[in-house]
Amino acid sequence: MIRRLTMSVVALVLLASFANASSKPLLTRHVRDVAVNGVAPIVGHLPASQTMRLVIVLPIRDQQGLDSFLKDLYDPSSTNYKHYLTVSEFTERFGPTAGDYATVMNFAKQNGFEVVGTSINRMNIDVKGTVSTIEAAFHVSMNVYQHPYESRTFYAPDREPSVDLPIQLWHITGLDNYSIPKPMLSRRDQHPEAKPPATTGSCPGKSFCGSDMRAAYYGSKSLVGAGQTVGLLEYLGTDLADLKTYYTNAKQTLHVPVTLLSVDHTSTSCLASRGCDDTEQTLDMTQAMGMAPGLKGLTMYVGSTDSALLNGMATGSGKPLAYNLSSSWYWNPADPTTDDPYFEEMQTQGQSFFDAAGDGGDWQRSGSIWPSDDANVIGVGGTDLTTASAGGKWSSETVWSDGGGGISPNKIAIPSWQVTTAAGCSKCSQTLRNGPDVSANSNFTFYVCADQTTCSENLYGGTSFAAPMWAGYIALANQQAVAHGDPLVGFINPAIYDIGLGSGYTTSFHDITSGSNGYSATTGYDLASGWGSPNGAGLINALAP
Repeated sequence: MIRRLTMSVVALVLLASFANASSKPLLTRHVRDVAVNGVAPIVGHLPASQTMRLVIVLPIRDQQGLDSFLKDLYDPSSTNYKHYLTVSEFTERFGPTAGDYATVMNFAKQNGFEVVGTSINRMNIDVKGTVSTIEAAFHVSMNVYQHPYESRTFYAPDREPSVDLPIQLWHITGLDNYSIPKPMLSRRDQHPEAKPPATTGSCPGKSFCGSDMRAAYYGSKSLVGAGQTVGLLEYLGTDLADLKTYYTNAKQTLHVPVTLLSVDHTSTSCLASRGCDDTEQTLDMTQAMGMAPGLKGLTMYVGSTDSALLNGMATGSGKPLAYNLSSSWYWNPADPTTDDPYFEEMQTQGQSFFDAAGDGGDWQRSGSIWPSDDANVIGVGGTDLTTASAGGKWSSETVWSDGGGGISPNKIAIPSWQVTTAAGCSKCSQTLRNGPDVSANSNFTFYVCADQTTCSENLYGGTSFAAPMWAGYIALANQQAVAHGDPLVGFINPAIYDIGLGSGYTTSFHDITSGSNGYSATTGYDLASGWGSPNGAGLINALAP
């Protein structure tokens, strides 16, 4: 009897080992270090019947081929230079196969998930399922932990997920809420060291309107962004009444149609009466449209996860692609490579993605400010701008003391287009990504209307103002490129690092040489302002001759 029982136990162990052997790990990391090293103690377990929404992400089909393609795509000496792909071309060349997509779809359904969304590039599958379904399908336990740095708990898996599939998955988004996305937005009353308010702005209180940024950084020339669309990444919706109030008080006319597009059924409405703050969302619109007042349209992509938002921007989410993209939000993924497939798809399609570099000073002090240090985005730092008059020319500019920049806190390898620049920069890393790439005004000098009740003067600042400004500015460059029958400017970093090292640098950029964010500004590239701010039409003519 004992012998039979022993044999049965052995058989069970062997069956379990075979079952585990058939489970494949995912290609990205999901576990939070604090959840496994004891820094965040376990305080409970998610209820088994609780329903959660996840995004199952499939990997790029041919990563080596994609890397080679991107290298040629942005190499002026290559015959493939700026031969961009459409979404369907990217999908057929580098996206998951239709067969693999169907296999993962069937896996989700067979394991009890409800499929609530798919994507045309075959990278995302949105699903809903209970905690017990998630734990069984991905071989994890969904625990609740005490957050070590915030006064709240968070949920997360206790181990890396694995799946019983013949293929490896890239990522599963939504398994934890350790990092809650936050906007890159600061208030003057929280910064006693803040520089003086604006005195030459066109908006109430002599604060700066978005149109003042256009006058300072572009001038009075004819490009307005015609034919172009700006896309904004937002984790919350907005109330367009605030946008209307801004334009009314600024005594300006809004000509740009605005589309609020939910990528995952997240509400596009944001009302102060319901506890929702749309300050970030409104200012993003006013800065982008202030720089490019004649845009064909502005699309606000609203969603609850990075995977849903970035994939929506990379595919258009059922709408025509926006090629001038901006994000003013930051979050901290368990794995900083998680969203690279979306950023890389954007590059293949000629899209420019700008990201605010942070409002806590240099990255050594502020810590991980992601995705601004990702090598596949254009990081935007902060400056303090002075103009000659209301709606007048650029006069002077120094580094904004709270602007983000420095050496990648996520240990991202230095990209090839930054190597030569870093070699001539005494504070730069020679092995890790340096940032920011560019910069623009971020001081507490802006006019902002939000929350259906409040308009403020010289109160808000942050690199969240600078990033959408840059997206609007590149819309001007893309308008010029299209008018000449040329390809879009696309991912500008390889080009601007060449421009910065060339004889046309000072005609393309305002070189910021004074001030500090922890790193001092210097002549040329530095870790406080990158290459600087745009210098009129000079940079546009360099990018779109």
